[in-house]
Amino acid sequence: MADLVYPPVIVLVKGFWKYLGLRFHFQGQDYVPRKGGAILAINHVGYLDFAIAGTAALPAKRYVRFMAKKEIFNHKVAGPLMRGMHHINVDRSNGGPSFSAALDALKSGEIIGIFPEATISVSFEIKEIKSGAIRLAIESGSPIVPTIVWGSQRVITKGLKPNFKRNHFPVTVAFGEPIFYEPSADIEQSQIQLRKVMLDLLHEVQQSYPDSHVGQRWAPLRLGGTAPAPLN
Repeated sequence: MADLVYPPVIVLVKGFWKYLGLRFHFQGQDYVPRKGGAILAINHVGYLDFAIAGTAALPAKRYVRFMAKKEIFNHKVAGPLMRGMHHINVDRSNGGPSFSAALDALKSGEIIGIFPEATISVSFEIKEIKSGAIRLAIESGSPIVPTIVWGSQRVITKGLKPNFKRNHFPVTVAFGEPIFYEPSADIEQSQIQLRKVMLDLLHEVQQSYPDSHVGQRWAPLRLGGTAPAPLN
């Protein structure tokens, strides 16, 4: 598909990162397939996660098509941009069309970005994940690439005042080894397995994060932060 909107948006996004002075650390980028369909299953800690994960995938010369809620597509400014970048409109009350659109995109060799928790985790831990990513992987034959973003919540997230100052926050994106699923795979067990893989990768990223989590509102209780306790 023609990409007339994505490249200039990337230029703008990179300029925004430069303005914020974000200190990116990307790891596991070799796990992002250079061709063919794939699913990035991404944890969700802040409103910028999609743009940050998409930036981390650029060295693989891939554009990520994100599944995003329809309210964004209804916005008079964001909507045309989302459509122009061929992101996928998700109506949570009727998920069939978005699932079909994502499946078609995977079969045509696109990379799809999914937040399997479905919403931002205010505890900054990984919530229970939905089955959509697993079902898409099984039906398309595409791998899931576990993806962790950490540090983006310090800029803007749910329930906290945005901080758009030039703070030079460190932000990590880590890609894990692709996971392939057999057509006979048990969906529920696969969800449990994927969540464990994502948890392990999250803990690895947090362990090497350069700033202390202790006493910070953007950090989970498990690490000495003061974020709300997990609900599950």
